[in-house]
Amino acid sequence: MRRVAVSVAISGLAVSVAACGKAGDDKTSDSSSSGSGSKSIGLLLPDNVTARYEKFDMPYFKAKVKELCSDCDVSYANAAADPAKQAQQMSSMVTKGVKVIVISAQDSAAIKSSIASAVSKGVKVVAYDRLAQGPVSAYVSFDNVKVGELQGQALLDALGSKATPKANVVMINGDDADPNAAQFKEGAHKVLDGKVKIAYEQSGLWKDTVAAQKMSAAITQLGAKNIAGVYAANDGMAGGIANTLKGAGISNIPLTGQDAELAAIQRIVAGTQSATVYKAYKPEADNAAELAVNLLQGKDIKSLADTEVTSGSGDKVQAKLLTPVSVTVKNIKDTVVKDGLYTVAQICTADYAAACKKAGLQ
Repeated sequence: MRRVAVSVAISGLAVSVAACGKAGDDKTSDSSSSGSGSKSIGLLLPDNVTARYEKFDMPYFKAKVKELCSDCDVSYANAAADPAKQAQQMSSMVTKGVKVIVISAQDSAAIKSSIASAVSKGVKVVAYDRLAQGPVSAYVSFDNVKVGELQGQALLDALGSKATPKANVVMINGDDADPNAAQFKEGAHKVLDGKVKIAYEQSGLWKDTVAAQKMSAAITQLGAKNIAGVYAANDGMAGGIANTLKGAGISNIPLTGQDAELAAIQRIVAGTQSATVYKAYKPEADNAAELAVNLLQGKDIKSLADTEVTSGSGDKVQAKLLTPVSVTVKNIKDTVVKDGLYTVAQICTADYAAACKKAGLQ
């Protein structure tokens, strides 16, 4: 993920994995080929690089809507990391007659005018995972500052006695267009500042390739032997960074992430990543679906969105913020395995069998 505003948990978002169907294509659910009608709900997700969206968030959301409203239609589209495409997708849904749109904004500021236009036509908008600007009715996510704090603390814990004000830490943050990125960064700095030295800090744009390039630049600038640990704002970027570290002959230094992607869990088992942050996708998606159905049916949402946040445009928004959980090798069984996100068999493939046995997973 990444990014990024306040966080609300729904265990329906997912990690970097193969997308369901053609990435970036505008898709609809079984019963939403037309997308029109008074019981039509739209779901707009930001990219297909982050595996969670199409593998977890989208199917969880659709299933919960059907559970709550059997005759509701769900129209779905993925922006493929293109803000202009997402704006067009939103306009298309409004034209088709969709009454409630749940959106995880690719660019929270750029989508503001599209949201305002939709609302002016009587459409209700729910911000999902990322707090979009404009007159949205509700927001569901995790406490993103807390996510950053968990990441920072995991890094300090992994450093142990090496966590000193002179210890060089590399920070690869998320995309500045994503409000969550700023919050993750805020939380991490809150924990890390004064405890270690942030010797190199750049944005990785939520891309593993960009993060790998930034890590390579950090190694050139600081020297391979002078880096104590690395903060990566999400697991996708952590994967690129891990490859760069390996290529540079750097091992046994802490590396954080978030999103609890399968590849990240496997890296944690193997010891090439220290920790991730688990933001249960299903509760997040379920909460978003419930808010969408309530708004569609004209019901009050205050009991569901029980707090208030302020967006980048200054709008006050009712919000549901879920609680993230730090995951290390010690609690994989009690988090992602216990919740059914992954099975031990999925984690402990042949390449990780020995490491899994050592970690007590097999």
